[in-house]
Amino acid sequence: MSSESSVSSRLAGDFFDAAIGLLRQVRDQESEGVAAAGRAVADTVEAGGRLFAFGAGHSSLAAQDVVYRAGGLALMNLLAVPGTLGVDVMPATLGSALERVEGLAGAVLDSSPARRGDLLVIISLSGRNALPVEMAMNARALGLKVIGVTSVAYTKETRSRHVSGTYLKDHCDIVLDSRIAVGDAELSAEGVDAPFAPASTVVTSALMQAMMAAAAGELADRGIEPPLLRSGNVDGGHEWNGRVMTEYRDRIFYRH
Repeated sequence: MSSESSVSSRLAGDFFDAAIGLLRQVRDQESEGVAAAGRAVADTVEAGGRLFAFGAGHSSLAAQDVVYRAGGLALMNLLAVPGTLGVDVMPATLGSALERVEGLAGAVLDSSPARRGDLLVIISLSGRNALPVEMAMNARALGLKVIGVTSVAYTKETRSRHVSGTYLKDHCDIVLDSRIAVGDAELSAEGVDAPFAPASTVVTSALMQAMMAAAAGELADRGIEPPLLRSGNVDGGHEWNGRVMTEYRDRIFYRH
């Protein structure tokens, strides 16, 4: 094996080790928060409320991952802010700029189906921009329960970009800390001028799925069948999903 190949293989392994280490850390240190988030989701489902998830930029990937997902709760809806969902908008830098626009979150919530008694999960790695901060502030003012998934480290090493000087974590009922270091890059190497290999998507998605798993278990413990979707690629999946979507059609908005 050439020295170049051995270095690249080592770096690939180093990334897996870093990601696994972070996953173990959030498993062990965020277990109470994940359980509390699962109970909050179950409470909302049991009470007839609706579920929403929001994230901007790459944080939107973890939000999208729990919407209309085989093995996931059918009631989770994406709260979308046009232009902020990722690199599908051109120029891609527009999404980053929109995250800093004050007043946008309020306009989005006012025109959304979200209402008192619903639950909103807000995902923002830094939690410092106006959009996630105001999304949490406005959601709570409307009577929604808010779960924030963020890296608390950013509150200690960066400055808030919101006029209040606060961060996402300051306006949530429950906070799940992804433990991602500021800069979101796990590796460095000789000959590479910038740190690289971000792990936030892996860890944040895992936190989201752990929360949903906790919610499903909580509902089952209460004698309530969790409204889960099945894969459309297994026999009977379409029929199962049709039944679930019909039963909960007034709480599912991605079909409209």
